[in-house]
Amino acid sequence: MTDLVQQLASELAARPNQVEAAIRLIDEGASVPFIARYRKEVTQGLDDTQLRQLDTRLSYLRDLNERREKVIQSLTEQNKLSDDLLTRVNTATTKNALEEIYAPYRPKRTSKSFKAKEAGLGPIADRILQEEIEPTLALDGFAHEDYADTESQLDAVQHIIIDTWAQNIALSVELKTIFAKTAVLKSAVASDEKREVGKKFKDYFEFSENLNKVPSHRLLAMLRGRQENVLGLKVDGEDEAPLSRVELEYALDSIQPQARQDFLKQTAKLFWLGKIRPQIEHSLLTEKRLAAEAEAMQVFAENLRHLLLSAPAGGRCTLGVDPGVRTGVKLAVVNASGDVVAHSTVYPFAPKEDKAGAKEELARLCREYAVDLIAIGNGTASRETETVIAEMMAENSDLKLTRVTVSEAGASVYSASELASQELPELDVSIRGAVSIARRLQDPLAELVKIDPKSIGVGQYQHDVNQAGLAKALDAVVEDCVNAVGVDVNTASPAVLGYIAGLNKAIAQQIVEYRKEHGRFNDRKTLKQVPRLGERTFEQAAGFLRIHDGEQPLDASAVHPEAYGLVESIVAEKSTTIKDIIGNSEILRQVDADQFVNEQFGLPTVKDVLSELEKPGRDPRPEFRTAKFREDVTEVAHLHEGMELEGVVTNVTNFGAFVDVGVHQDGLVHISELANEFVADPQKIVKPGQIVQVRIIQVDAERKRVNLSMRPEGSQAPAKPQRAPRREHKGQDEQRKPQHKRPAQPRKDQPKRAKQDKPQEQKIGGLGALLLQAGIKGSK
Repeated sequence: MTDLVQQLASELAARPNQVEAAIRLIDEGASVPFIARYRKEVTQGLDDTQLRQLDTRLSYLRDLNERREKVIQSLTEQNKLSDDLLTRVNTATTKNALEEIYAPYRPKRTSKSFKAKEAGLGPIADRILQEEIEPTLALDGFAHEDYADTESQLDAVQHIIIDTWAQNIALSVELKTIFAKTAVLKSAVASDEKREVGKKFKDYFEFSENLNKVPSHRLLAMLRGRQENVLGLKVDGEDEAPLSRVELEYALDSIQPQARQDFLKQTAKLFWLGKIRPQIEHSLLTEKRLAAEAEAMQVFAENLRHLLLSAPAGGRCTLGVDPGVRTGVKLAVVNASGDVVAHSTVYPFAPKEDKAGAKEELARLCREYAVDLIAIGNGTASRETETVIAEMMAENSDLKLTRVTVSEAGASVYSASELASQELPELDVSIRGAVSIARRLQDPLAELVKIDPKSIGVGQYQHDVNQAGLAKALDAVVEDCVNAVGVDVNTASPAVLGYIAGLNKAIAQQIVEYRKEHGRFNDRKTLKQVPRLGERTFEQAAGFLRIHDGEQPLDASAVHPEAYGLVESIVAEKSTTIKDIIGNSEILRQVDADQFVNEQFGLPTVKDVLSELEKPGRDPRPEFRTAKFREDVTEVAHLHEGMELEGVVTNVTNFGAFVDVGVHQDGLVHISELANEFVADPQKIVKPGQIVQVRIIQVDAERKRVNLSMRPEGSQAPAKPQRAPRREHKGQDEQRKPQHKRPAQPRKDQPKRAKQDKPQEQKIGGLGALLLQAGIKGSK
């Protein structure tokens, strides 16, 4: 435990006593959001980022240590555990490194070496290694039905020697270091017939790069090509230096007689080329892949965080529009509370082409239900539908409407889900999609948590990484975001409640069932009457659950019930009431925080309570705002070099950022074009949802590729230029906005786009712009 604490403290740049306290709380069942917010005195100020890292690493290191103990036990039972080997096992810092150390000692009852030893060739191999004797003479007198001739016997002896040498871990480690210096990753097209079907990977049909310099996104692209049987991958490198090192290790040049030297040198080649080099190639590529996956998960998690914390439009009556051609455009009016009050379907396109009827119905719904926002899904016929709505708005100027393009990513997944069936049992699957589009504009966090994060489309090669690890990382992000914002326990869905600290899906459902049976909660204390919600769970969850207009004003804030007594002390000292002190900056700024510090509440908690009282239930998300696209730019063909546009960042990767400029195809701002100065991490320059000014520097209409720059025209390149990575194929997650097809009603023919000026389109700005992007667009 001491070593574990010391290691985590070093990694987190924290003190051991802080780490030890946090581990104790985690082991007692406390969640990271609860510890970060309400146990600052215990951890002495570890923040949520440090705690999340600690929680993740703690689980990994405990698994590693458990495996380490099993390896040591196995080596002990084999009588192979030398002091050097024990040291190497104990100092292995990753599961992969530990397994590499253990690999030569893992029992293999089907190996050629094992069978040869069973046949009695072990002593002969030892004799050849230790005595000056010709190998063939060492075999005199040996006979076995499985090894009938000298050639097969010598081959078997070589396998024994190779496995013996493989247990020289120090040598293997050194050979890996030597080989890694010249290691190159090469890719080639698997066969001529794959050139056409796999042309999206054509950048890698003949490609090589120093393995150490291959960026994560490029490696993942090549791995995907291999997975799809389009590419062949190989780690190549020089053999001379490693082979010389093997010969030096066993002094093969001084071995006598010559026949024995020749035999052992041949064995050394087999040892290197047939045993160690393949293992090293696999090891190097595995290490690179794991690092790339970790980086991809981090990119996904960061983008997801910004998407979930996008600016909510709030309680505004919204018309959700799910575009379609033959199947019609689905409409759903959602009131300020998120309830569906009306729905309809119009058919402005072929074959019915009832544009007049569609505009009439749109106007009726907007006028009858006092619609404020129109959320348009960005899927098939989105632009055509947006044009119809713009015409309706122009013809009904008395209607004060704002239209916003919202991503449909994941909407079809939700529409066909069991959760959607429970929430909207009376509505058709297609209408549910329109409801989801409207709600994700109102409150992206509340709606997007209903969808598997991997279906939202903000990842980088999300399908190519370890899915269990990705799911765990993304769940942690969702949990942190939900608890950072807090939820209204009287309106929240089970999907949202399930992410609250201390709760799970079962308890969340129990809360909703209790609410249906007994009506709204009037205070937090009533939560204790919910089945399966005990004192421990209440302690974890209460501070993140809001009750507005209840009996206790503090229930609408992030002040934890355990601190209500502290508030009462502050109120008494100031001779006022809780209602009067909430939001009263004049009184609160006169409070001496140190005066209320005691054994139960330290200074951090007192300051947090005072801050919360000043702005109770404050939402950490940015203010909702919109950005306008140019009216004359609606498709890639409208773009030309030098054009300056306003756009919305839809995805941030480790090689740059993708920006939507209103043409259904995101453009790439390469990392070298993000700023005049050198940029090491694009996330430090731009965030998903950010409104930016870009300049077109290259357009490839045929391949639908748009290169953008955020650097002023004529400015100098960054002082430390970077090598531009090869542009990845369009099938990759970060290059194409995913188009999720409705399983129940697939869309096909799309009408030809009219050659006319398009009305202005508006998109959510700030972090909210995420709501509008595909693959990073939109909010649910």
